[in-house]
Amino acid sequence: MSTTSSKIYLDFSATTPIDPAVAEVISSHLRGTFGNASSIHSFGRTSKVVLEESRELLARSIGADPAELFFTSGGTESDNHAIIGTAFAERKLRKRNHLIISSTEHHAVLDSADYLKELGFRVSYLPVDSDGVVRIDTLQELITDDTFLVSVMHANNETGVLQPIREIAELLEGKGVIFHTDAVQTFGKIPVQVRDLKIDLLSLSAHKIYGPKGIGAIYIRKGTSVDAVLHGGSQERKNRAGTENIPLIAGFAKAVSLSDQFREATSHQNASFKKKFIESVTGTLNGIVINGIPKDSLPHILSLSLDSQFYNIEGETLLLALDLQGIAASSGSACTSGSIQPSHVLVAMGRDDRTTKATVRFSFGRTTEEHEVDKTIEMFIEIARRFQR
Repeated sequence: MSTTSSKIYLDFSATTPIDPAVAEVISSHLRGTFGNASSIHSFGRTSKVVLEESRELLARSIGADPAELFFTSGGTESDNHAIIGTAFAERKLRKRNHLIISSTEHHAVLDSADYLKELGFRVSYLPVDSDGVVRIDTLQELITDDTFLVSVMHANNETGVLQPIREIAELLEGKGVIFHTDAVQTFGKIPVQVRDLKIDLLSLSAHKIYGPKGIGAIYIRKGTSVDAVLHGGSQERKNRAGTENIPLIAGFAKAVSLSDQFREATSHQNASFKKKFIESVTGTLNGIVINGIPKDSLPHILSLSLDSQFYNIEGETLLLALDLQGIAASSGSACTSGSIQPSHVLVAMGRDDRTTKATVRFSFGRTTEEHEVDKTIEMFIEIARRFQR
């Protein structure tokens, strides 16, 4: 169950509880696998075996070669590595200076691009339509001979909207432009196969799939030039300095294995919860805005806004009211919680500021139960009615 006493947790997109089987793997390695994987003695070799077996499992899950997978501290570092590392490599090799990112990216990508602008790189922002889907025709217009990188996330972390990754990759073929996608929200929820998607760089994280925080990975297709961002050692084949965290890496691998096992059933269950929630709320209340396209979005993410023409409420009040009922949800990305600024994702989709601020994201998980969804629907409707104009 996802409840603690009477509490209901529907913020699985922010983070997931660690699976007990994953915790046991981590605990086992904390107790017994302490050797440095770079050491040549038996303790080091034992850690090295765990490291490479974990790498092979993760690589296999995304259809990559193990030599193309590198461990990081999480999705943020992987995004930074992809954006900044590629920029530095390209400036040295080919002197190209232009990158394109979608306007609804996670701040790990947006802020990396801002950093590059301070260093003289030129950044273009790919707009999205009212459903949050990038405009491929505009991407074609933005690409120049100076473009070295395009970054578009696989699915948005706030709305769950899936992006046309394969179509973008096909557009970029033959242009010499590197393609990065942040798959932190999709990995473990829907199939993510790098060969099928035709991408060059992929960001992954463990804590979204019932694994530990503080561990992630980046896929770098063979032949793709990316400079190291962290320096000081030859770990991860000189792509990421720092002693590998064997317990967390082993836990990440176990989480991936479990996600592969439960993915289909969980996806089906969460899709039914999402459908029920939408039908119940829109069939009862006026002025409910569904952010994104339900049929083309992740099954576990549901973003709802209360239209400011019908309701006088902001997201913080809505979330506090839900929390008082023992229901945990969010307004969007956990990385920007507490921000008084409206969601950049919803603003890019054309929402007005007041409606944007009256937004709540419910995200379901492997352990979510139907009675929890039923209670949340009931409480959401009750709270919304209190603030009707």
